[in-house]
Amino acid sequence: MMPPFSRLAAEGKRAIPGTMVFDGDAAQDGYALNAMCYSFNSAQNRQAFAANEEAYMEHFHLTPQQREAVRSRDVLAMLNAGGNVYYLAKLAGILGLNVQDLGALQTGMSLDEFKAALLSHAVTETRVSPALAKGRVVA
Repeated sequence: MMPPFSRLAAEGKRAIPGTMVFDGDAAQDGYALNAMCYSFNSAQNRQAFAANEEAYMEHFHLTPQQREAVRSRDVLAMLNAGGNVYYLAKLAGILGLNVQDLGALQTGMSLDEFKAALLSHAVTETRVSPALAKGRVVA
């Protein structure tokens, strides 16, 4: 399969190498997956998903590609299937992942590498991140 940015460039759309662009087409492609993830705002829906993932995915009419990505817990595949990281974060929580885990998966880094990269951007010549200054950034 062609990388998303290559597909976008071939279609004459904005492409940022190494980045999955979430545009109108991606939103349309990922609507079912994102709607399912949005439903996880409700504890009752999170419990229903945990009790029967297949039935829950069927209820939202996920595509075969989206279902396989959810089954395999492949966040990059979910993004490639039109998932929006802000909605996927709700599913990630159910799967025991946090936003830093998602960032590591998106960038192809280990969690420790990703945390180190975040910390490397916390201090600049002109400022110190308030979170770092207060000791809230966990490496």
